[in-house]
Formats: sequence, structure tokens, C-alpha cells
Amino acid sequence: MKKHLHDLTIKGFHEGLLNKEFSAFEIAEGYFDWIAEKDKEVGAYLSLQKDEALKSASEVDVKVASGVEVDVLAGVPLAVKDVVLIEDAPASAGSKILEKYSASYDATVIKKLKEAQAVFLGKTNLDEFAMGSSTENSGYRLVHNPYDLLRVPGGSSGGSAAAVAANMALAALGTDTGGSIRQPAAFCGVVGLKPTYGAVSRHGLIALASSLDQIGPFGKTAEDAAIVFSKIRGSDPFDSTSVEAEEDDLLKPDFERIKKLRVGIPKEYFAGGLSPEVEKGMAEAERRLRSLKLEFEEISLPHTKYALSVYYIILPAEASANLARFDGIRYSRIVSEKEVKSLRDIYFKDRGAGFGAEPRRRILLGTFVLSAGYYDAYYAKAQKVRRLILRDFDEAFKKVDVIFAPTTPTSAFKIGEKTEDPLSMYLSDIFTIPANLAGVPAVSIPVKKYSLADKELPIGLQLIGRHFREADILGLGQYYERL
Repeated sequence: MKKHLHDLTIKGFHEGLLNKEFSAFEIAEGYFDWIAEKDKEVGAYLSLQKDEALKSASEVDVKVASGVEVDVLAGVPLAVKDVVLIEDAPASAGSKILEKYSASYDATVIKKLKEAQAVFLGKTNLDEFAMGSSTENSGYRLVHNPYDLLRVPGGSSGGSAAAVAANMALAALGTDTGGSIRQPAAFCGVVGLKPTYGAVSRHGLIALASSLDQIGPFGKTAEDAAIVFSKIRGSDPFDSTSVEAEEDDLLKPDFERIKKLRVGIPKEYFAGGLSPEVEKGMAEAERRLRSLKLEFEEISLPHTKYALSVYYIILPAEASANLARFDGIRYSRIVSEKEVKSLRDIYFKDRGAGFGAEPRRRILLGTFVLSAGYYDAYYAKAQKVRRLILRDFDEAFKKVDVIFAPTTPTSAFKIGEKTEDPLSMYLSDIFTIPANLAGVPAVSIPVKKYSLADKELPIGLQLIGRHFREADILGLGQYYERL
């Protein structure tokens, strides 16, 4: 059974299920056995839904045995980042302030996956309220990189990336506000897609920065990511920013069309600062893509150098507003009645005990940049520069179809290496943040197929596409994987 878990892709699972090579119940049970063995050292999960998962898997088996046609995701064991709501399941957002909270409804993406009869194994660990680049900011436990347990898996969706990399889930959901899917995907050697802003409903997502957040999939392959994305995308009346999906070749890539895509290389992304192993990996990836006879062109994204500064004004500002709802009165109370004498006590004691260092830092910064006298100097100016960053992408996409770039400046760093230096930690997202500010889709693809056995640290290449052209970057990713 363990061999099955390590070799499966979504299509492989679906074919094996229909051919009666195994049952959905057997595979789900196998995943829980492997999680019990492996997750002690990785720490990918915060909670498991074993009873619900096995029940869902059994229902799929009954349909298959009856000859009823089932969806390609039916019975597929998925992990879900613990900021996406599943009814009656814990929803902590990695924070002690929500330790006692369970969701009262399903997020829209969960509803869609339930309709496809996917199986949810459990909720994965993350940086508290998705604030971080290493998953060291979790209020509960560390997550370790399956390739080297002394290193981080990336963040903030480190638990989801680690679960897929360690074969503790066939695929997973994460969220990406400034690189929180792509960066851990690169560190853990899996595929991670940040969809176009508005391509996937955010209803039922515990918000961090509402103009940047997007839910997206992790998979072992670009095809797996495309399958999950195809199920969760589309408009939703509960999210006014969501957009209806258009017909495209997402699930059946036209490789003759893919071969004609023009690929842009932004000179600002290769101007220095890459670690030797990432530089070598990117050179190898570029050589492989060039061998496919794709047309390459150097482009410029001149305002990229301001992206990090802009992001760390806009994100804390929006986070300070979104996190104001966690006041110790709504959702759950973590201080006892004996500890409080007034409403002020509830606010201060609950928040003081509930929020970790990173949320406090960002709430304070966000409150400051939105305060009287500083709003125009910081927040308003950051929004103007954000518009210039979007314009850079618009100009670039007049010349090219896809942009090729590194996902991260380094491979996975050691646990504790950057915790005392927030700026150094923030810089690990320097290549992923611009896509969030512009709202364009981007995917991280492993430079090559990595094996947990050889202990080589993974490197990710990033493909950035036009708005709502996930089919281009995932199609090119599948074309690249064929090599």
C-alpha cells in the first residue's frame, strides 16, 4: 500500500479505482497509517478527519461498485490548509486565538470538492494567520521539510506542501498572498499554483489581505494541479471579486499551441542575489525549455524593486483591518471568566494570549500606515506604485505570453536561521510577491524530479501568465515535465 501512495497521481488513482486495483477506502486508510508513522517527524497536520474521510471514501466505493460514473477527483485524498473552512472541522488559522473554534459552514472551494466527492484527510499546519515564509510562526508546532528535517518547508502553506511532498496527501489546498503556495512548493519539490486574483472564490477563507489572497492547489505534477484548479475555479455569489471560468484547454493542453508560446526572461530577476544552487537550477531549466524550441525574449519589469516595500505596507494595512474581528468575544474565548473584570480585560488578555509575535508585528505596522497623517504618505503611495507594477506586467505581456523566473532566491534554509531577522525572512518572497500585487497567475514547478532518498534540496522555477491564462502556465509546465 505504501508503494501505491508514493507512486500515485490523481489520474493514476482514478484509473486504479475504476480498474478495481484498490478501493478508495483502502487508499484513505493507507494514508492515515502513513500519516501516523511519518507526521511525527514532519508536523504537516494540525488535525485529522479520519472518520469523515473513511465514510466519504466508502461512499465512492459503493458508486464505483454500482457502475455509477464518478468524477476524476472522487475518492482522492486531499489535505486542506487550516485557513479554509470545512464545516464542523477545527479552523485555527495556526493561531491560539482560534484554538477552540470549529467552522460553521463550508468554504465554496470545499463545497465544490465535496460535489466531486474528494476525501479530506485533515487540516494542515501554517504560519499563524498565513503570516510567514517558513511555517515557523505556527502557534502549535514546527513543520519540517521532508527533504531535510533540519530545514523549513517554506510558508505560509508549509504544512500542505510538506504533506504532498511526504506522500501524506495526494494533493492539497493552500493560500497565496505573497508567495505562500509557490515558495513552499519550491522548497518541497512539488507543484504549487497561485491562480489569477478572482479565479477562485475566497468565501470561507479566513482573510489575511483581501486584495491579495488566493486559494490554490498543490500537486505532484502540473496535471494534478490543473485537475484540482479546474474543480475549484469559477464565480461565486458570495465573493463579488470572483469571475466565471472561460472555456480553455486547461485539462487537455494543446502542445502544438504551447510550443508557440513566447517566453519572457525579466532581467531584474536575474540581476544577482540568487544562491549558486538556484542559479544552476535556473540555467538548467532554461536550457531544457530552449531545447523545446520555444521563443525566448528578454523583458523588463522595472518596478519590481519596489514590490517588497509596497507589499509590506498593503498587506499589514489589510491584515490589521481583517484581524480586528478576533476580539475575544466572537468566534471563541481563550481566557476564563475569572480572569476578566471588564470588556477592556477581554480585549487585552485574549489578544495578548492569542496572537503570536508576527501577527502583532504586522497588526501594529498596518495600524500605523493607516493612521491619520500617515495614510497618504504610506498606504496611498503604495497603492500607486502597485499600479505601476501591474502596468509593467501589462507591457511585458504585449511582447510575451509567459514569464520565466526563479520561485525563490535560495533553496530551503535551516530552521531558526532567519527567525531573528524579519527582513531576511521577507526577502525569501521577493520573486513571488509581484504576481500577487498584479493579480496575475503563477506556478512553481520543480526544476527536475526530486527524490526524498537522495537528500538533494529541491529548486523551483516560476512561470507567470496573463490574467486568467492558467492554461498557458500549467500547459507549459506539463510540457516541461515531459522532459
